[in-house]
This record gives sequence, C-alpha cells and structure tokens, in this order.
Amino acid sequence: RLGTNVAIAFPRSPMAVAQAAWDLQQYSHGRFSLGLGTQVKGHNELRYASPWTAPPGPRLREYLLCMRAMFESFASGETVKFEGEHYRFSLLPPFFNPGPTDYGRPKVQIAAVNPYMCRLGGELCDGLRLHPIGTFAYTKAVVLPAIAKGAATAGRKPGDIEVVGAPFLAVGSDDEAVAKAKAEARQHIAFYASTRSYHRVLEFHGWQDVGTELHRMSREGKWREMPGLISDDMLEEWALIATFDGFAAKAKERCEGVFDTVLLDLPPQLRCDDERIAAIVAALRTHDEE
Repeated sequence: RLGTNVAIAFPRSPMAVAQAAWDLQQYSHGRFSLGLGTQVKGHNELRYASPWTAPPGPRLREYLLCMRAMFESFASGETVKFEGEHYRFSLLPPFFNPGPTDYGRPKVQIAAVNPYMCRLGGELCDGLRLHPIGTFAYTKAVVLPAIAKGAATAGRKPGDIEVVGAPFLAVGSDDEAVAKAKAEARQHIAFYASTRSYHRVLEFHGWQDVGTELHRMSREGKWREMPGLISDDMLEEWALIATFDGFAAKAKERCEGVFDTVLLDLPPQLRCDDERIAAIVAALRTHDEE
C-alpha cells in the first residue's frame, strides 16, 4: 500500500490534490490511499503561509465533497459541479480531464482526534488516520462511537471505515534502551499535548491542568522542562512500551479491537536494522494468525 500520512489539505487546492491522487492511484495499480489533515491554525498561517478562512471541520467537509465531484468528473468525462461556501468547482474542459483510472478512485482517509472529524470520516471517508495523541481509552470511548455515528448518518456500517492507529512507541533492545525510548516518547507527547486543539483528550482523562501548563511552557520556550509533566501512568495510556522481543505481544494486547490497521512509526535506529524489523514483522504475523 502507498499513501500519505497526512497531506495538509488547506494549503493545497482540491484540484491539485485530486489530480495527484488520481495519478498515484493509476501508477500504484490501485494501491493508493489519500490521507488528508487540517493541521492547526498557527501552522497553516505561519508555517504554510496559507490563509485560515473558516473553522476546519466544516471547511474540510466541503473540501471532501468538492474533491468527490472532481473524482466523479474524472471517471465519467462529464463535469460534476460543486458549489459550496468555501470551494467551487464548475469548469473542467476535456483537455484537462485525465479520464478514468483502471482501478477506480483512490481511497480517502482523514486525520482525526476530536468527535467532529471522527463523525465526518465515518460519513464521507474510507478511513480515519488517528493522531497518536488519542489514547487507547479515548479511542474506545470517544473516537469509535463518533465514527459509528457518522457512518449511520450515511447509511453505512462502522466496519466499512478503516481505523488506522499510530500509537506512540517506546521500544528498545533491552530495559536500558526502553528507558531511553520512554524519555523520547515523553518529549513527543508533551509537544503534542501542549496544543489546545488536542486538549479534549486530556480533559477525558482529567489531565486538563497538565495541558494548560504545557501550553504555557511551550509559549515560553521551555521545551526541555515539558516532558517532566508526563507521568508514568500517562505514558502507559499513550504508548506501546516493550522490548523488541515483547513488542508483538504488547501490540496485539493493546491494539486488537481498537484499530483495524496499525502504523508503526519506528524509531530511526530501528528503521536501519533490517534483521530486527524482519523478526518483529514475523512475530506480528504469528500473532495475527493465532
């Protein structure tokens, strides 16, 4: 499979994304999945130099519907018009229409943390790519029911929507390496947990005061001090913590029944170790067959 995890939508026009996804679907023989995300206002405006014109949820809904009209136009050869508040599509001369692929339209997935995006994904998308800031408990109690609600709105079943999880990992060859990996995971978690858009997760666990403090510290540039606010209990809620030998069993224990697909964002030192990766994959396959 080939996909984006994720392409930031608003700095890119729906047509530019639709054309690229259409080509990648053809080149990959139908194996492409388009993952889209909104990012937060500050990064859109200050990092991507892109205007933030409306709340992200309703705007992404229009983006998806507009792109769906474009895909239908590519497949049929006729312009399927879309008129929305934020996006409008009404012109596609035959010269610019790529025509149908041999494999149908690409799958579309969106990044999600909060209930609105989860419902939107359940209603309009083929899947959701969950942000690692969502804990396992939050995913089961908030995310999955919201996906099911969105699916019901569109007359779909929750099982029609692929749920892609990407939990934080704290893995290493031995206990000492795991301890180092836990420190790195705390740094990543503290960074994301300082973002107010993700504080609903912290509120779910009763950690709102921690989120408020992390946000304050981030504005003051106290990045090195921030991981100290992530306790052992909090880390357990967010991360898969294991040695390489125990990782497959831990992943099965925590992820089964929560995610359909698990994205393993392996640490750099492990990505270079083909032998280790092969052993972990073999162990995961064994657990899957069991």
